[in-house]
Amino acid sequence: MKNIELSIIIVSFNTCKLLESCLQSIYFNENIESEKQLVYEVIVTDNYSVDGSIEMVEKKYPQVRLIKNNSNVGFGKANNQGIKIAKGNTILFLNSDILVQKNAIIRLYKYFTQLPSKSIVGGRLFNLDGSPQPSCGPAYTLINIFVALFLKGDYLHLTRYSPQSEKEVDWVMGACIMAEKKAFKEIGGFDEGIFMYMEEIDWQFRAKQLDYRIFFYPNAQFTHVGAASSQGRATPILNVFKGFKYFYKKHFPGWKEYCLRVFLLLKSLMAIALFTIMNKKNDHKLYKDALKIAIS
Repeated sequence: MKNIELSIIIVSFNTCKLLESCLQSIYFNENIESEKQLVYEVIVTDNYSVDGSIEMVEKKYPQVRLIKNNSNVGFGKANNQGIKIAKGNTILFLNSDILVQKNAIIRLYKYFTQLPSKSIVGGRLFNLDGSPQPSCGPAYTLINIFVALFLKGDYLHLTRYSPQSEKEVDWVMGACIMAEKKAFKEIGGFDEGIFMYMEEIDWQFRAKQLDYRIFFYPNAQFTHVGAASSQGRATPILNVFKGFKYFYKKHFPGWKEYCLRVFLLLKSLMAIALFTIMNKKNDHKLYKDALKIAIS
């Protein structure tokens, strides 16, 4: 039997139905299995799901290597656990709310093997309605964060985009990202101080400091539901605020961290004022919580 070439790592937290669909898309939708060109394993790290996720995997996918945590240890730490037991020389991280389109994994793997050493690659993500999902972008400089927060940079595809051709970028979304296992020895694993969101940005930032190159490959296509473990709109926004603060405190001088805090403060105050006028109580409360993060 050939050695395992690829380890697919999936972190799960109360996404039983989505996880089942994800696994089905890997094993049964004419992806890797049909071409018989790649020996792979699937590792699921479960962060103490209570929705039957573990039982589903054990019953329907006994071939999956399952890590069962006794608490929700966060996205970064759960991925690090998967890396430690991975047998493949190459790692593919997939979110549990990913649906693998036909032959996407083998295409991504073949492209990756042709890249220079010290490379990272991500595939192209799509929404459920088939529209492209912006899933890569430029570095989170202060200018780009300002554009994202105040000038609708994500919506205008300035700070987050989905190119139709191969492109070297500063980051790809962690929902679908491939790298060599040995890269994690050189770069280090995901920062476990980041509970959720921004951990892949931090990791790729550290990778680029060590001369890694990051590529976006649109011919490997995946459907991504998005924010499936986040329990609504509030959690992603608050965690992104926390992630930005952590990221800047870790990597940048104090004056840049101060500027970031000012941006987050202004964004929160503007949103609170707007949603007060519009009488949107939930959004008003959300940004009051965001304001607390900005000033803490």
